[in-house]
Amino acid sequence: MKLQVLVAAVNQEVERLAEKMRLESEAIIVNQCDGFGYSEYMHKGRLIRCFCMAERGVGLNRNTALMHSDSEICLFSDEDIVFDPGYEEKILSEFEKNKDADLIVFNFRVDPSRATYYNEKAGRIRWYNYGRYPTYAVAAKVEALRRANVCFSLLFGGGARYSNGEDSLFLHDCLKKGLHLYASCVEIGQEVYRESTWFRGYDQKFFTDRGVLYHALYGIMANLFSLRFLVAHRKEMLKEISLLEAYRLMKDGIAEGKDRK
Repeated sequence: MKLQVLVAAVNQEVERLAEKMRLESEAIIVNQCDGFGYSEYMHKGRLIRCFCMAERGVGLNRNTALMHSDSEICLFSDEDIVFDPGYEEKILSEFEKNKDADLIVFNFRVDPSRATYYNEKAGRIRWYNYGRYPTYAVAAKVEALRRANVCFSLLFGGGARYSNGEDSLFLHDCLKKGLHLYASCVEIGQEVYRESTWFRGYDQKFFTDRGVLYHALYGIMANLFSLRFLVAHRKEMLKEISLLEAYRLMKDGIAEGKDRK
């Protein structure tokens, strides 16, 4: 099997990114900048292909990289990831151990303020626990994604209309299409902390956008899951906006999601 890292970047010097990220495998870098172009170079004996595009949106970025992938296994990544030595062998070994796995989610070291998961136990990812994983932790069989016709939403995520959630929607669609998702305890790198490109605090837009996302994820159960979300995170998120107001905003987002159907 061959691995390609699919890197989503914004305004980066692509010629330096492979070294910065400590890439040891082939990679496709899609750099959203002010122009268009293509270049390629060798890094540690591996081909790094670079596509530049002026359009914005992390979903569009990842779909572009996936469209150009010609490997058996891809690992989605971001420009602020630094990989551990031997990550390629670790990833391919996990797919060898889990023959029926279509996607495997790996561990990364992250800033505590951004930590949403750490796999302490290997096993299947199901409907009740898929929503906590970031895209950069996901490795997948390229042919399985294409066969299932799964791609990233253009409506959600940095640079899109709604501020985040493209990762949860992607895994949601993978499960819906019957793909087999696994969690691995193997650690393969770290995320270098940086300021979020989309997060501006727990304001009205945050809760409205979350409501649109919850409609896409949970359908008729969106109201219930919205209330559950707010109660669970009230100490962190509800310092400026009351629970009732945040719930109203999320319901407005749910209604907006319904209108988009």
